[in-house]
Amino acid sequence: MPLLGCIADDFTGATDLASMLVKNGMRTVQVIGVPAATDPAPDVDAVVVALKSRTSPVAQAVSESLAALEWLRAAGCRQFFFKYCSTFDSTERGNIGPVADALVAALDCGFALACPAFPVNGRSVYQGYLFVGNVLLNESGMEKHPLTPMTDANLVRVLSRQTDGTVGLVPFATVAQGAAATRAAMTALKEQGRRYAIVDAVTNDNLAAIGEAAATHALITGGSGVALGLPENFRRAGLLLAQPDSGALPDVPGHAAVLAGSCSRATLFQIATVRDHVPVLELDPLATPDAKSLAAQAIGWMDGKLGATPVVIAASATPDHVAALQQRLGRDEAGALVEHALADIAEALVARGVRRLVVAGGETSGAVVTRLGVRQLRIGTEIDPGVPWTFAEGSGAPLLLALKSGNFGAPDFFLKSFARLETR
Repeated sequence: MPLLGCIADDFTGATDLASMLVKNGMRTVQVIGVPAATDPAPDVDAVVVALKSRTSPVAQAVSESLAALEWLRAAGCRQFFFKYCSTFDSTERGNIGPVADALVAALDCGFALACPAFPVNGRSVYQGYLFVGNVLLNESGMEKHPLTPMTDANLVRVLSRQTDGTVGLVPFATVAQGAAATRAAMTALKEQGRRYAIVDAVTNDNLAAIGEAAATHALITGGSGVALGLPENFRRAGLLLAQPDSGALPDVPGHAAVLAGSCSRATLFQIATVRDHVPVLELDPLATPDAKSLAAQAIGWMDGKLGATPVVIAASATPDHVAALQQRLGRDEAGALVEHALADIAEALVARGVRRLVVAGGETSGAVVTRLGVRQLRIGTEIDPGVPWTFAEGSGAPLLLALKSGNFGAPDFFLKSFARLETR
């Protein structure tokens, strides 16, 4: 029976969280979409339900999240986690606030912490302000995100605009004193009637203290970093046994490929880094604004290139190029064009023997996994912080997948991903 039940608002965020749990000794499975009521819970320590709700209409995001919560409660989970991006990706209306409000109400817990910090990937929260590396969130490039532009780094303000509850702050000076002080501060905010507390964190020690402080909380919200301290709570309670092979995956031979739809700075740099090492096709949706035509270009190109080295197919672009496509087609239509094209390409790659596939971008990952019919992902060891290899179950052919958040990974991530498989 799983101990921790998690709801993630996109597919790469789900694998990010699952990777954190595996690394800290919890056997974890990622479920794609809300399971049917009759679907049995996997025999693991944690289950992450991956939704594609980050940019969906608010009512749909809330409905799907509540359905996931109902299934996780029926599965016997003792604690629940709402996972969103470490850059707090959302709009003025949500979806973080409305989904969290619905989960708080359903669990009748009255309060939840919110902490997107992930220091190893350069995300820290100080005095309620979210930093990416050494700059504020709204100076990091996220202010130009095509779907969720983040123009305010003050998370107390951002979350306050998305909820009818009130939002407090547990500052760094308190968190630095450890779990007891952090717990007392959160309790005080709850007694004052606050629904949420933005909790500062700039180091992994801070995250461990926050996790310990929240051991009895029904609901935790945040990025994967704050999950760092949760497995130890279950161990202290005698509920979690040592799992030395929690990240073991089967070997799956076959061709290798990368599909990139993210337009983040990190992904664009990763594409540039790999260009001199393996075959790369960069699609231009602005020049060819038709999903079937884009897919046909890629399918014609890939034939004869699949073999000993990975191939990279990218529909990523600079913010200006994305803005031009959105102006021409509309925001939703532009996103759907890229997602449909890359989903078609993924299907063609698997049909041609690709069994090791890296997908860059949350929306792209959702489209690809859905098209391939993947039902569950068994989580393996990480390639870079927040990005593990996974084994896809329910997709027909055996498949190793790495679903990468656009902002994550070192410059050599694509090459390193496949080298990691060979040296396991």
